[in-house]
Amino acid sequence: METLNPRIRLVWFVSVLVVATLVGGALAGVRRFLVEFALTFVVAAVAIAVLLGIAYIAFKFRAWRFEIRDDDLYLERGVFTRVTTVVPFVRVQHVDTQRGPVERLLGLGSVVIYTAGSRGADVTIPGLTPERASELQGRLRNLAVESEYEDAV
Repeated sequence: METLNPRIRLVWFVSVLVVATLVGGALAGVRRFLVEFALTFVVAAVAIAVLLGIAYIAFKFRAWRFEIRDDDLYLERGVFTRVTTVVPFVRVQHVDTQRGPVERLLGLGSVVIYTAGSRGADVTIPGLTPERASELQGRLRNLAVESEYEDAV
């Protein structure tokens, strides 16, 4: 099974920093306007949020796997709740690549697979180099087209 590029951990770390900053800002606001408590409490809360985020990132990275099989795309992911997803190629509607600002800065991208269905009918594979994302997009598109003809009655 294929893993994600290790630089995805930096993308996820930026998210952790944003959340830690919001936690710190909220606690600073509470400290300033509602309840007086030590500033070290705010600093400690932010530090704990960052450390928990780093641990979460490590587990998340180790859990993320995907594989293109004969008839489907198989994904495993999740830290607290393990999620296994099987996307039959016959259900694939279209495949996109996307690169957010942090991903572009780190030379990464994602592949988004849109499937026929109603609830959360898309799957994202993050942490791919742009070349790998484009190659994976083309391969999945071709496999979806091939399976369309095989499934026709």
